[in-house]
Amino acid sequence: MAVMAIFIIGDETLLLRCLEKINRLAIKYSKFNLTFCLMFKNTYFFLLTILILELISCGSVSQNIETLSLQKISKNNEPILVGANQTDWYLPLLKDKTVAIVANQTSVIFKKNGIEYTHLVDSLLNLNVKITKVFAPEHGFRGQADAGELILNAIDAKTKLPLISLYGANKKPTPEQLKQVDVVIFDIQDVGVRFYTYISTLHYVMEACAEAHVKLLVLDRPNPNGHYVDGPVLEMPFTSFVGMHPVPLVYGMTIGEYAQMINGENWLAKRLKCDLKVIPIKNYTHQSAYHLPIKPSPNLPNDKAINLYASLAFFEGTNVSCGRGTELQFQIFGAPFLPL
Repeated sequence: MAVMAIFIIGDETLLLRCLEKINRLAIKYSKFNLTFCLMFKNTYFFLLTILILELISCGSVSQNIETLSLQKISKNNEPILVGANQTDWYLPLLKDKTVAIVANQTSVIFKKNGIEYTHLVDSLLNLNVKITKVFAPEHGFRGQADAGELILNAIDAKTKLPLISLYGANKKPTPEQLKQVDVVIFDIQDVGVRFYTYISTLHYVMEACAEAHVKLLVLDRPNPNGHYVDGPVLEMPFTSFVGMHPVPLVYGMTIGEYAQMINGENWLAKRLKCDLKVIPIKNYTHQSAYHLPIKPSPNLPNDKAINLYASLAFFEGTNVSCGRGTELQFQIFGAPFLPL
């Protein structure tokens, strides 16, 4: 309906331009036939509606073809393996170390079938890695809190590990919280949109690690919006937790690449450098189609919502709903005053 509304608005403009010529002729020759004009308008809209439906149909076919082609693009046609699955890369770095993890419900290691998985924290505990605490971003460690909801420190019921919130008053690990920690692991699925707060949490974790001289491992994951870059670059006078860096709205990088840019661009306080190591994704390119098996936050339930999020989220600054409270979050928009 939104697409149709946009077409109709544009086509009303085209119609007025067409009628303008007719009006000029009518004024010039004083023989304007109102019945003919109305017939012309009705015929115009009928043909226009058929054209719009054809364009939408063709667009859907093109989108399907593009999606199919993207799904075939991955290095050597092998399955994509996220950084967390590259245990040979990072387990040696954790030997005899005290570890803290920044994680949520997306921090998982996939099994060979690519569908089943175990949580990173559970897997590392089973491998006798000495994890002492877990830092939780917005939405919490299990990803059940809504946007903006206060996240409190707690004890995880399953692992009995202390959970420290990084959303609220404490957005940055304190020196006391990093005391006696040798390595911090950051493993969170991002969606590639500037106001999605996980990259802000990444910034503060990097800054805290740099100040405390603690090594940071970022386990990289694909960006579902990583195939393009779009939108305005943030103006620095307007920085906040929902926008900290001068990057486009859709920035096209994985979370590991983003961490490297934070370091490379000297965005940390006092131009500090974080002792950073990124564990890469295997068999991935920025043109690879990647379906997120776990929703990254409560209101991004599927691929469609994730793809539309960068656009529809702008309605949240208005009195237009973008689907929160329904099962179509960030897939629809509406308000009582909008026409059906």
